[in-house]
Amino acid sequence: MSELANASPNRREVSTPGERASGPARPRTYRPRISRLWWVHRRSYLLFALRELSSLFVAWFVVYLLLLVAAVHGGSGSYHAFLEWGSSPWLLVVNVVALAFVVLHAITWFNLAPQAMVIRLRGRRVPSRMVAAGHFAAWVVVSAVVAWIVLGAGP
Repeated sequence: MSELANASPNRREVSTPGERASGPARPRTYRPRISRLWWVHRRSYLLFALRELSSLFVAWFVVYLLLLVAAVHGGSGSYHAFLEWGSSPWLLVVNVVALAFVVLHAITWFNLAPQAMVIRLRGRRVPSRMVAAGHFAAWVVVSAVVAWIVLGAGP
């Protein structure tokens, strides 16, 4: 009975270093050295990495917009201080770079949309290019309406 109690399936036997060395040698696998910038050499990997990086700039735009809303809520003095801070050269450069990354984010998002949504019309699947074109067309229309309102051409 005591032998059965000692032979539990969860118990492993420990071997000494001498015993392990006498066993069969394990073959070593070949692992080539890979550069830390391996993803730069293929366009699809580079775009994927840049798209992931672009989410940081999307977050920056959200923070910047929230700071703007807080400044407007704080009154005229707060708003003018925000405008002065926002017009500093380094912040303009950050915002231009962020705009480029946000545009990249939007373009890659619209190009991925047809893979996420399957639209059928009269029993046939709508081609992926048509779905993406619809998204881009909606983007242009919404941008034009926002520009029209912001630039003062509206009522």
